[in-house]
Amino acid sequence: MINALIRFSIAQKLVVLLLVGIMAAAGAYSLINLPIDAVPDVTNVQVQVLTGAPSLAPLEIERQITFPVEVAMSGLPNVEEIRSVSKFGISNVTIIFNDSTDIYFARQLILERLAAAREQIPANIGSPEMGPIATGLGEIYQYEVKAEKGSNYSATDLRTIHDWSIRRQLISVPGITEVNSHGGYGKQYEVRISPEKLQSYGLSLRDVYEAVTRNNSTVGGGYIEKGAEQYLLRGVGLVEKMDDIANIVVKTGAEGVPIYVKDLGEIVEGKGIRQGAATADGEGEIVTGMAIMLKGENSRTVAGRVAERIDEIRKTLPPGVSIEPFYDRTALVKRAIATVEKNLLEGAALVIFVLLLLLGNWRGALLVATIIPLSMLFAAILMRIFNVSGNLMSLGALDFGLIVDGAVVMVENVVRRRAEAQHHKSHEPPERTILEACLEVARPVVFAVAIIGIVYLPILSLRGIEGKMFVPMALTVIFALLGSLILSLTYVPAMLALILRGNVSEKESFLIRWAKQIYKPALAFVMKFRAQVLAIAVALVLISGAIFPFLGGEFIPRLDEGDILIETIMLPSVSLNQ
Repeated sequence: MINALIRFSIAQKLVVLLLVGIMAAAGAYSLINLPIDAVPDVTNVQVQVLTGAPSLAPLEIERQITFPVEVAMSGLPNVEEIRSVSKFGISNVTIIFNDSTDIYFARQLILERLAAAREQIPANIGSPEMGPIATGLGEIYQYEVKAEKGSNYSATDLRTIHDWSIRRQLISVPGITEVNSHGGYGKQYEVRISPEKLQSYGLSLRDVYEAVTRNNSTVGGGYIEKGAEQYLLRGVGLVEKMDDIANIVVKTGAEGVPIYVKDLGEIVEGKGIRQGAATADGEGEIVTGMAIMLKGENSRTVAGRVAERIDEIRKTLPPGVSIEPFYDRTALVKRAIATVEKNLLEGAALVIFVLLLLLGNWRGALLVATIIPLSMLFAAILMRIFNVSGNLMSLGALDFGLIVDGAVVMVENVVRRRAEAQHHKSHEPPERTILEACLEVARPVVFAVAIIGIVYLPILSLRGIEGKMFVPMALTVIFALLGSLILSLTYVPAMLALILRGNVSEKESFLIRWAKQIYKPALAFVMKFRAQVLAIAVALVLISGAIFPFLGGEFIPRLDEGDILIETIMLPSVSLNQ
């Protein structure tokens, strides 16, 4: 099969070059649309069930909400772990599935169990809901909603503008699953009841609550026909201002006198209970927003969409209010890409320089050099197909020295055979000589590249965080090696048949001649004292094995993104003001 492939490539050179051109175009398209991030996303397949209960302490949250939800989620297929956190006002239950589970299938399983969980939670305490479809790397864009100096916007006003205007527009951006708010106060209208007035009218807080709830709705009343048209009937009772709340009737007295909410207390604009705040530059509190990316999306693309939508939203904001981004994942991704590009370009340039210096034939050296970008484009196609993202681990692990090995052997042997044929004045056609030279080393080339690829196969068996971190790296290298092997057996023979038709000169560079002068006496010495050399080699291996456990190591490469993160850890009971 290998020999037949080489024969076809030399016989149908133009067809092979056309196919390589198509592959390069497809690779360029795949590379442009390849999901790119700074580091691999190691988040497991998880679904969060969140339940808000503003009035409950952590102990009540645990007993009345968290525990029933955990019990309801037990026994689901593919579940590896269920963990929870109960805080003041909120319950967070995280259900972790094995990595082979589709996230949407997992959410469907959770959705079917939520009904059972709601039945076990006391009424009017809280309703459990699933969290957004996101990962640990989902926070791709953060911004501040800022009021200009001299304006009268309070933290509550800015939070209201964000929640009711900015957030609603950002949530519609493709690839965004959630937009969170931080800082400021949630605006709310409070009915502050006077206990004395409530008692004097013989009412309870439940009566007031039900009256306000009942009178804040719109109901339908069917329709009436008039002529050829029908008119819809409805009762509009939505509260639009504080006076509407004040004029709600709670009860009608014995003589038909209505008792209004305003008769029981005062209605004021208040602030919701909060457990967090945001400050900036030591100048006081601010209001911020955070856009969270949908799991599996391209962070670079989605962050760009958010930035474009932010520019559109700025035009609709009230005078004196602005949006100032302070974190954009695109900047980090660009820095990571720049690092990868620098390393790849420097590596490619070094390999090309060495090839030109040592191969002894500039045409063959340039041909081998073209294997580097073509193998990268081939790898990009498979990365796109197998959903492998480009990052510091996957792209940064490429070794161009390994990629060009097969092509170097193929070109070196063909140049040697063509030079020998010219030296002996052979009448054999050049294509025949090139074909025999390629067939001579085809099998060793396949085995050499296969052995390099086999080294990476054990990495594919890794699971969990290790698998998410290192499997993309192994796959990228294997894809590039596979591309270089296919190109070495097809593209290289076809190009050699085109560029080595004329006179071919094979000469050793001065480096090779200099290296041989050192290598020959060293080889003679080693062959004379074989036993001693072997003993020294074995001793060095044993010493290396003994030293290895004491070497330092890192799980992931250091990511210097140019930002400083400072964290302060305090007691869980610390107050927000403190």
